[in-house]
Amino acid sequence: MSRSIVCTAYAKVNLTLEVLGRRPDGFHEVRSVLQTIDLHDTLTVEAADSLILACNRRELEGLDNLALRAARLLQEAAGARGGARLILQKRIPIAAGLGGGSTDAAAALCALNRLWGLAWPVDRLAPLAERLGSDVPFFLYGGTALAEGRGERITPLPSFPARWVVLAAPEAAEQRKTAALYARLKSEDRTQGAATAALARWLRAGAPGAMPPLGNAFRRRAFEAFPGLTGIWRAFLDAEAYRVYVSGTGPALFVLEADEDRARRIHGHLRAAGVAAELARTVERIDLCGEV
Repeated sequence: MSRSIVCTAYAKVNLTLEVLGRRPDGFHEVRSVLQTIDLHDTLTVEAADSLILACNRRELEGLDNLALRAARLLQEAAGARGGARLILQKRIPIAAGLGGGSTDAAAALCALNRLWGLAWPVDRLAPLAERLGSDVPFFLYGGTALAEGRGERITPLPSFPARWVVLAAPEAAEQRKTAALYARLKSEDRTQGAATAALARWLRAGAPGAMPPLGNAFRRRAFEAFPGLTGIWRAFLDAEAYRVYVSGTGPALFVLEADEDRARRIHGHLRAAGVAAELARTVERIDLCGEV
């Protein structure tokens, strides 16, 4: 039986996401606290003569798939002679602000690092992750982390208190969604990173008392870009869920709940209202891959 590596590729939510301004390299300077949740894709890799991708979403099997691009990049950087068959089972909504493509890319780096016997540490994989996308380095760590720079500079933080996460995550049809949302930002959407700094301090202090306010620079622009979000937001309000946050550049909306029964009630209300909702939990930093 051939050796297989199975990797759990977790989604993320942005607890904060602040845009400070545009950098000389054309990217934006951001500050964000990111958190993995147990909504996930599954990536299985096994030895093959060449690099091959199979996915339950056939439209994602092209050469531009981030997991396949990660495989080619690692193969080239390591001088690996073998190939691999990548079998990707998608569950994370696509282009929703939950990091679905980025987490698949990180999973590919981790899984092939094991399959090919490279034993590279995370800090050696991280430069490859940066080349694949700003969110990809975070998924090499998972858990709770501070992202700086264009999002690629990752500092692990103490774990966010365990929470249930109720998500409503329609898939975005707009091409180059992230670039389009950045182009919509206005001067009043920019901040100096105070909300992110306050949340990071709270976590480092052991999360005493009330949680600092969360926020997302793209909240207003996401509601402009995705008109259907207003109806979903109202469905949350009808479920008596009033602190509704945007993840990434949207269109995913989410609430955090400490009480499981309340989270399940909100989730059930959204589903009954015809909203494509998911129920998840926060995930601490763990080893993503195992052999079978």
